[in-house]
Amino acid sequence: MVLNINPENPQPRLIHRVVESLKQGGVIAYPTDTTYGIGCDIFNKKGVKKIYQIKHRDPRKPFSFICADLSDVANYAQVSNFAFKTMKRNLPGPYTFVLEATRMVPDLLTTRQKTVGIRIPDNPIALAIVRELGHPLVTTSANVSGEETFNDPSLIDESMGRMLDMVVDGGILLGDPSTVVSLIDDKAEVLRQGSGDTSWIHQL
Repeated sequence: MVLNINPENPQPRLIHRVVESLKQGGVIAYPTDTTYGIGCDIFNKKGVKKIYQIKHRDPRKPFSFICADLSDVANYAQVSNFAFKTMKRNLPGPYTFVLEATRMVPDLLTTRQKTVGIRIPDNPIALAIVRELGHPLVTTSANVSGEETFNDPSLIDESMGRMLDMVVDGGILLGDPSTVVSLIDDKAEVLRQGSGDTSWIHQL
């Protein structure tokens, strides 16, 4: 099912429909500020396991998730003054920041080292979904692991629609994946260069 949502002013009744699906364990494709993502409620084991199956992904490689804002991040990650200032300067934006997880994060979404990847994308639809849901949304690229990522919702529906409960159409995106930056031990280290500029790291 494809649901068209205004990318700049998401309609609350449509966001509500998306969130109702997520609360029932639904898995959706949705736009971010980089590429389309696949997601579910982080506290719904059925949804998380379904995403692992859709992606054909090794369960030892946990997914990142989207928070609504910086105050929300503190519930799920250890945020030092250094990490807070760094994230405040760059979020919302095309970055995934890796931090130490708190006990709030389900085991399926933490690494062996108990770290998590957290995003606050600059996308009104993604943020509206997370705010309405009341807690984070799993995020991973809209593709099977190792295969082409689709940024056209009609192509996502064509290739993966039968495996998803809903494709949220927020228009065609042209971005690269997010830039992944570790902030562990108060050191900024680029783990993957993507859409986000990293020249600021040398100024820290």
